[in-house]
Amino acid sequence: MEEHIRSILMALGENPDREGLKRTPARVAEAFTFLTRGYRMDPEKVINDALFTEEYEEMIVQKDIDFFSLCEHHLLPFFGKAHVAYIPRHKIVGVSKLARLVDVYARRLQVQERLTNQIATTIMEKLDPLGAAVVIEAEHLCMRMRGVEKQNSLIITSALLGAFRNRQETRSEFMNLIRQKN
Repeated sequence: MEEHIRSILMALGENPDREGLKRTPARVAEAFTFLTRGYRMDPEKVINDALFTEEYEEMIVQKDIDFFSLCEHHLLPFFGKAHVAYIPRHKIVGVSKLARLVDVYARRLQVQERLTNQIATTIMEKLDPLGAAVVIEAEHLCMRMRGVEKQNSLIITSALLGAFRNRQETRSEFMNLIRQKN
């Protein structure tokens, strides 16, 4: 990876041997490895370590989960907050696991739409809940720094599965809960 980054620096018209850039290929390779660590994480292991049987069938919401990702189209960051909910069917998951699941998928080259679906689908597959919901609000630096250069635009995506898709009152309850200020 370092040699490719060195080539990119040269293609930009830079001298990769100058003092400020000598270690840049190594630093960039290390940064990309860190920022894409989700490829080396197994969502099943993240969840299965903390599945518990519990007679609870009410909505569980974790909101305002900060995340960072890289746009697969430009390799520029997008970041924001994820709101995740599920209605258990006798299985609950440890509270930190929903945030970790967001990280598993966010720390890959992504588009926000796929990220949203992957989180919701994994919850449905691994927890077998009555429903799962994910809303992601994100700012994309590819929109701010290049192209249309819109500084205050926010992209919102949602994935509503099971009871969240089929029952308007469940969907409304979730949306109201994530809109509430702390």
